[in-house]
Amino acid sequence: MENTDFEVIIIGGSYAGLSAAMSLGRSLRKALVIDSGKPCNAQTPHSHNFLTQDGLTPKQIALLGKEQVSNYPTIQFYDGLAAHARKTNDTFEIATLAGDTFTAQKLILATGLKDLMPDIPGYAECWGISVIHCPYCHGYEVKHEKTGIIGNGEAGFEYAKMISNWTKDLTIFTNGSSTFTSEQSEKLSGHQIRIVEKAIAALVHENGKVEKIVFEDHSEEQITAIYSRPAFKQHSEIPGQLGCALTETGLLKLEMFQQTSIPGVYAAGDNSHMARSVALAVSAGSMAGAMLNRELIEEAF
Repeated sequence: MENTDFEVIIIGGSYAGLSAAMSLGRSLRKALVIDSGKPCNAQTPHSHNFLTQDGLTPKQIALLGKEQVSNYPTIQFYDGLAAHARKTNDTFEIATLAGDTFTAQKLILATGLKDLMPDIPGYAECWGISVIHCPYCHGYEVKHEKTGIIGNGEAGFEYAKMISNWTKDLTIFTNGSSTFTSEQSEKLSGHQIRIVEKAIAALVHENGKVEKIVFEDHSEEQITAIYSRPAFKQHSEIPGQLGCALTETGLLKLEMFQQTSIPGVYAAGDNSHMARSVALAVSAGSMAGAMLNRELIEEAF
C-alpha cells in the first residue's frame, strides 16, 4: 500500500467499522479500514433482527457490506492486526503486527469484544449456535423449546424475566449454590421457572447443537437451547494504549455521539454498547462516521 497517511483510520472491519467507513466514504474522506478478519460471531450460523438482512449468515452480511463500501474510492482496506497505537501532536500512529505503519488525524475503534468462555467442556463449541446471549437475535428460532439459562443472582433473575417471554419451559442452572434472594426464588417458582444448583460438568452437543447438560454428580438434563452471558474483555489492546476510559462493566466509555474520552477517537459496536447486535453495530458505526466527519468540517471551516 503506497499511501500511509489518512484522514481517518478505522480499526475493525466488521459491521460497525464498515458502516463507519460508508459514512466517511460518502463524505469524501480518505479513510483506511484495518481488519484482522476474526469476528466474535464467526461460528454463528444465522443473523437475525436486522431489517433486509434477516436470516443471512454473519459472513454474508460482512462480505456484502465490504463490497458496497469498496465502491467508494476514498476508502482503502488493510488485512492485518492493528497492534500498537500512539498519539504524536495532532496525529495518531497505528502500527500493525506485520510492521506496517499508518497515520491519521482521527480514529474510529470498531474493535469489538473477546468473549471469555467458562471452563465447561462443550460450551465454546456451542457458543453462538445453541448457547446464545440475545433473545432478539436468536430467541425466535428456539421459541417454546426446553430452554436453560446459565446464570445466578440479580443478573440471572433479570435474564429469566426476559427469556420467559419466549418460552415457558425454562430452567435456571446456577452452576453451584444459588445466590437468589428468597423473594426472587419465590417469584421464579411462581412462574414455574426451576432453579438447579448442581455444578455443571459438560455440555453434550452435536456440531454445536446442545443436547443435554451433564452435572458433576453424573445426573443429566435434556435441553435444546441455553442462554448465557460469559465474561468479556476488550478485543484489542489499542483502547488501553490510547488511555480510553472504560465503564464499570469494561466497555469503552462514550461521551456524546460515539466519542471516547480521548479527543479525536470515536468508538462503535460491541466494544462500547452492552446490547450486542448487528443492527445496533451498524447504527453506531454510521453515527460515528457522520459525527467524526462533522468534527473534521468544524476544524477546517
